[in-house]
Amino acid sequence: MQLSTPVEELSRVGPQYQRKLKKLGIKTVRDALFHFPHRYEDFSNLIPIAKAEVGGPFCFQGEITEIKNIRTFKKRMILTQAVIEDKTGKLKAVWFNQHYLVNTFKKGDYVCLAGKVAGKGSAKYLSSPAYEKILKGFQNKELIHTGRLIPVYPETEGLSSKWLRFIIKPLLARLAKPLSAGRQEIPDSLPEKIKKEYNFLPLKKALWQIHFPDSLELAEEAKKRFVFEELFILSLFVLRERMKLNREKAIAIPADVPLIKKLTKGLPYKLTDAQRKSVWQILKDLEKPRPMNRLLEGDVGSGKTIVSAISALNVAKYGYQTAFMAPTEILAKQHYKTITNILKGFNVNIGLITGKESYYKNKKTPRKELLEKVKNSKIDILIGTHAIIQDTNPKTKHKTPVKFSRLAFVIIDEQHRFGVDQRARLSRQKEFVPHLLSMTATPIPRTLSLTIYGDLDLSVIDEMPHGRKKIITKIIQPKDKKETYNFIGSQVKEGRQAFVICPRIEPPTTFQNNISNQTEIIKSGGGMDVKAVKQEYEKLKKEVFPDLKIGMLHGKMKTQEKEKIMKKFKSGLIDILVSTSVVEVGVDIPNATVMMIEGSEKFGLAQLHQFRGRVGRSDFQSYCFLFADKPGIITNRRLRALISCENGFELAEKDLEIRGPGDLSGTRQWGVPDLIMSSLRDISLVEKSRSEAKEILKEDPTLKKHPLLRENLEEFRKRIHFE
Repeated sequence: MQLSTPVEELSRVGPQYQRKLKKLGIKTVRDALFHFPHRYEDFSNLIPIAKAEVGGPFCFQGEITEIKNIRTFKKRMILTQAVIEDKTGKLKAVWFNQHYLVNTFKKGDYVCLAGKVAGKGSAKYLSSPAYEKILKGFQNKELIHTGRLIPVYPETEGLSSKWLRFIIKPLLARLAKPLSAGRQEIPDSLPEKIKKEYNFLPLKKALWQIHFPDSLELAEEAKKRFVFEELFILSLFVLRERMKLNREKAIAIPADVPLIKKLTKGLPYKLTDAQRKSVWQILKDLEKPRPMNRLLEGDVGSGKTIVSAISALNVAKYGYQTAFMAPTEILAKQHYKTITNILKGFNVNIGLITGKESYYKNKKTPRKELLEKVKNSKIDILIGTHAIIQDTNPKTKHKTPVKFSRLAFVIIDEQHRFGVDQRARLSRQKEFVPHLLSMTATPIPRTLSLTIYGDLDLSVIDEMPHGRKKIITKIIQPKDKKETYNFIGSQVKEGRQAFVICPRIEPPTTFQNNISNQTEIIKSGGGMDVKAVKQEYEKLKKEVFPDLKIGMLHGKMKTQEKEKIMKKFKSGLIDILVSTSVVEVGVDIPNATVMMIEGSEKFGLAQLHQFRGRVGRSDFQSYCFLFADKPGIITNRRLRALISCENGFELAEKDLEIRGPGDLSGTRQWGVPDLIMSSLRDISLVEKSRSEAKEILKEDPTLKKHPLLRENLEEFRKRIHFE
């Protein structure tokens, strides 16, 4: 058996289980060994039956003296009842709707049962205990599911932790045996110096202790070793990406200070200090002969677009091109309109390209004609969606890719990862790599900026434009909902507009016969009463605001339909827009003063902050109302944090603290291992792993002296998808 052995070659793994394992990312023996538990059940408290008391969990071993199924007509379920006996007494065990257990156990079988004891007095019983058969005389040997700390794994439908334990335990047992023909030693790539310095468990022992720990302390020690190793590899990855980029050449573009001053003096507003600082950092990077790799981070409405427009103007006036990519067609068109307006009078040629349309100088232009202008450097700034880098558009089947002749600068809005290879595809000058500016309104906690974003330089716009009013944010109790509706109505009568955000598109009743969708709803924490756009739209239109113009927007609509709705809302033909999170990024409606969020506990703090940023974009006082379907301690803590924090950066740290890094916007899309995500609260560990990675690369930049580490790094690159 090799570490690369496919799981289908293991016993007990048929085609059905192969598909389920692949859903968990388990394709090889190595994947199975590194599929770590996310928690443990403590079934180690093995006691005699005579000492059974209500509570637990407790663990009992003994002989089954009776087992039978009982049908309960009142609740229409089958109870399986068994009696287990040891030298000290008897105890009943009860399972619900597991009728097959009468065939699993026979009278006289020796078993180990673990779970909570319910009932009282002589009527005490074990409720739905975990179970496994044992051989008489070997009661404490080789237990997997009871009698010890039991690993509970990330699961998928039809693939339980119990089944995973059956598969993983024999793999660990084989690993512990002396090397034999055909079996591969598992390589330990962590340098000896680091293992000694931090007193980490040896790899084999760590694998045993993370899956089947002898104590919680040893489980924690094993986890610490693997967390450090993953953070260390990630740090190596991003630091080597930075080194790789520094070896590339870029076109050095001098800053035209008089031009920049002319633009800023002509603006109807004054740049903030943070905007000026960010512009200066970008311009200084553009002057260097190596590619810029910078992230511009700023709250919704903080003025990132003007910063990028100034930078693109400087590039255009030096005779080079800029590609500006946005995640949606709505946002691309908005950027096109805004940047065209900002650079009016500077003789800059700006184009727009999406999957369906193309514009030049505010006029619809055939795609072929626009591409020819890009190719011949007649367009200085090309704004668009990912149509800019796609060779073929899957919807329209366009086969002509965008080709730039003098591309020097790439700006990406809300698409954080964009590597050297992607930049090279855009540029026809093979000897040069374009400068890159990524922009995000999602605030990034410090641990993320050291790890996932460790190869990017950071510019931060941490102040809002002058004159912006604070958005009044309130948690609304159910009893106050009517009063809130009245307030929204009064705002509309004054000429303002409102957003209503819901977590889902369809009402839950639509999915009653769809088990997978019911599972999704339950996983989201909202039971079956999650607010839906279509439902809320009908309610507001017919019952609450029959005299107002209500619109609806969601992700399943066709692009043209979405654009039509947004155009009507922007021009004031819609008073209240009921929407899903599609309005989270980039939608700019200065006349909207109310943001009402249904089911606010379903969204992360950063996402709620993004929604709130859709209003407050004018001189009018704006409001954000938060409704929670099921407010609990954590929900209330998060919503109160939104009220007390105006600053998105502070909120990002709160989100990390309260919900954990796995829920932070954008972090799941890159396939970063769960161990890394779960460790991002620990700034000390992050800093240590980064420091060690820097030290290794300083001594051995190519990792020639660390072949196992280099191999592990390559495997890591395949597992994640940063680019």
